[in-house]
Amino acid sequence: MKRFLSLIALALVWQINAQVTYYNANQFPLLGKTSDDTETRYERLPAYLKEVIRSPVWNLGKNSAGLAVRFNSNSTSISAKWEVMGNKQMNHMTETGIKGLDLYAWEGDHWRPVKAGLPTGKVNERTIISNMTPDEREFMLYLPLYDGVTSLEIGIDSAAYISPPVLPYPDTSQPILVYGTSITQGGCATRAGMVYTSILGRMLNREVINLGFSGNGQLDYEIAELMATRTDASLFILDFVPNVNPTQLTEKTRPFYDIIRKANPTTPILFMENITYPYATFDQRTRENVLKKNRLLKETFEKIKGEGDPYVYYLPTDGLIGDDGEATVDGVHLTDTGFERMAQKVFEAIQTIEKR
Repeated sequence: MKRFLSLIALALVWQINAQVTYYNANQFPLLGKTSDDTETRYERLPAYLKEVIRSPVWNLGKNSAGLAVRFNSNSTSISAKWEVMGNKQMNHMTETGIKGLDLYAWEGDHWRPVKAGLPTGKVNERTIISNMTPDEREFMLYLPLYDGVTSLEIGIDSAAYISPPVLPYPDTSQPILVYGTSITQGGCATRAGMVYTSILGRMLNREVINLGFSGNGQLDYEIAELMATRTDASLFILDFVPNVNPTQLTEKTRPFYDIIRKANPTTPILFMENITYPYATFDQRTRENVLKKNRLLKETFEKIKGEGDPYVYYLPTDGLIGDDGEATVDGVHLTDTGFERMAQKVFEAIQTIEKR
């Protein structure tokens, strides 16, 4: 009889936990923004840029690439309701990466992937994980890479609690700002947490701000001015070469750098070469174009270095995504393997910089 009553009690507990209560994610910290002065919460560029910057850059700033919500809960399940702005689709990137969510949990001394929130369309509701033990955990929920988020709610067991994070991870006191292209933005990661900037953030357990603008990392000075305002940054990474032609590179790299350097005289700045596209092994025109742009970038870097800036660094293309040709979806945009490899190379460069 006692066993029977215990089973009933257990069943009632599970029934209560199975009822999901949703909480607006606005009450939890959001990582990955240069400023909180945005038109809506889940976007990357401050509102004042709307009438100033080129419209393609502004529109891409509405994508939530690199943004992540932090919270703490003892729930046995985590659910989410979210609505995206454009319900985008692409022929070379998974919808999970474009407009899905990606949940991680702190486990001992590192961030561990839990499960992705798979999208079904513009409006989504999904149980991301269930059947966990009712232990207190720290969570980080990455937002979509190539779409915008107009609303987000986090669901937990009705008998559980949810709160702002207890642990101060990732560290937000000295963020890294990364400026770049579609690859920087996350094309074509299968999950939102697999763009190299987010991988890097987990490796360092430090906030990394993603300023990648697909096809539009064209050295807009307004972005340099925005980056320059973050005088608390520990590093600026410039990964723009794939989106500029040789003339733009020659004429605009130095002024872009100067804007950042004027406001941040001793903060390290890391220039990154264009990755070696696997298909350029066969496409000789592309190969020559990449080599030329990387050569011009190196010349600019060496001139800056020669003028006495001891805080400028350079990351060449060699081995950046491996040499086996298996790191891209389409010869250009990266798979998760490519992003892992790039993150590792950037991580090693940062370690070298911080030892000096």
